[in-house]
This record gives sequence, C-alpha cells and structure tokens, in this order.
Amino acid sequence: GKSSLLNQLTATQSEAAAYEFTTLTCIPGTMKYKGSKVQVLDLPGIIEGAAQGKGRGREVIAVARNADAILIVLDAGKEGLNRHREILETELETVGIRLNQRPPNVTLSRKLTGGIKFASTVPLTKLGPDPDKVATQILREYKVSNADLLAREDITVDQLVDVIQGNREYKPCLYLYNKIDTVTIEEIDGLARQPHSLVGSVKSGFNIHEANEDDPLKAKMWEYLGLTRIYTKRRGQQPDLNDPVVLSQIRRGTTVRSLCANVSSQMLRDFNYAVVWGTSA
Repeated sequence: GKSSLLNQLTATQSEAAAYEFTTLTCIPGTMKYKGSKVQVLDLPGIIEGAAQGKGRGREVIAVARNADAILIVLDAGKEGLNRHREILETELETVGIRLNQRPPNVTLSRKLTGGIKFASTVPLTKLGPDPDKVATQILREYKVSNADLLAREDITVDQLVDVIQGNREYKPCLYLYNKIDTVTIEEIDGLARQPHSLVGSVKSGFNIHEANEDDPLKAKMWEYLGLTRIYTKRRGQQPDLNDPVVLSQIRRGTTVRSLCANVSSQMLRDFNYAVVWGTSA
C-alpha cells in the first residue's frame, strides 16, 4: 500500500505489487501541495524486532528519526488480526521516537558539584508519594549526582527518564488505514475513530486523489507537518500569490523572525517592522 500511495501522491514510479514488503530501499518523491514541495520517502516495512536490527530495521528507523512527520500506512483488512499499529508504535518507542507527544516541560541542568536539587511549579501526582526522592533515585541510577531539576508539569517516570537521556525524538504521526474497500462499514467507522487516524483507499480514490488534486490526506499531512504559507508584498504593489514562503512550525517556527531568516540573513539584520494580515495571522 505504501508504494501505491507514493505513486498517487507524487507521481513517482515506486514498484508496487500484491504482496507485502515490495519496497526494499528508500524511494523518494515530491508532493506538490498549496504552492509548496514536500519530500515524501517510501521506506521498507518495519517488522517486529526492527529496533534490534531485524529486517534492516535500524536503517529504516534512522531515516524516521530525521523526518519532520511520520505517515504510517496500515492495511485496514488485516489490522484487526495482526496488530500492526501496536507493533510499529512499540518498535519506534523502543528506539526513542515518541509519536504525537510533546517534550516534557522539564529543565535539567547538570553541574560539577552541589548535589541534586529538585523543584516543581505544579503538584506532582505521577511520581509517587515522595516525588523528590523518586526523582533523585532515578537521576542517580543514570549516574547523575549533581544537577538542578525543575518540573513545570505533572510528569511520569518515563518522561523523567526521557529528559535525562536527552536523545528522544518527538514526531507528529498520522495513521492511514488503506484498502477500506475490503472491510465492512462498521469496521471503517471503528478505524476512523482511532486517534490521529484517517481511512482511505488508493484503488478507489477515497480520501486519496491524484497528485495534482486536493484531498483529505494531503490536507492532514499539511496539518501534521505544521506548515503555513506566507505571501509577501512589495510596497505599492499587489501581494505575490503565486510563490509563497512556506514556514514550518516544527523547524524554525512561524514567526516574523522565522520569515526574515528564511528569506535572507541580511533581511533579518535590517528588519524594522512588518504588517501581517490574513485568516491565519
């Protein structure tokens, strides 16, 4: 289903067949949408044990760690039996990729001396009856003996470990259930109600249209990538509505400063003021 989807979204010719694991290497394509170009990579399928290197899993996951967003394509007809979504989530979680989560609002400052100082600005209910003691024990387990730890939200033990490790990747993830024309309407309804999910069919064109057409899948991908179009206007002239500057919330952000930095470093140095308007302003 992934290769057929790439062909549909980008007009790229990736080998597609009626059996699983057709794709054996990374196949790139470019999706053109709302005046922007989005690179889409078709990666080989992940199997159970990929985090330990099975099926070239580590190579595939390494690419996923560097992506702005992840689109997981699942077979709607087999999901009820095979638990593919659960397996994929577990494998990505094992290697430190957190799907549809944000980094904990916790500050950890390592020091050379002074011991461990723990403080919080909110009540902590998930670290047991004595959060200070639990946090100190966890820090020492990871050989951190001198640090200042400040929690600004109610965190769990796993979130605290993620902060200490410092190598977690937080990625927006959209789940696409393909081949819905092979299941019943009741099953489609159940899949569509899953969080961060979209149902569709490449074959029948439901929610997935041709590369040059708008459709719900492209709109969702745009949303999960956090993209915003900015149209620039020279003084005394009409706005240029043909060539927008596309900003990413995931990368540099969607501020005026980000726009200036995207155009040129000189514009950022010489910037004075800006007038911003529009429905997304």
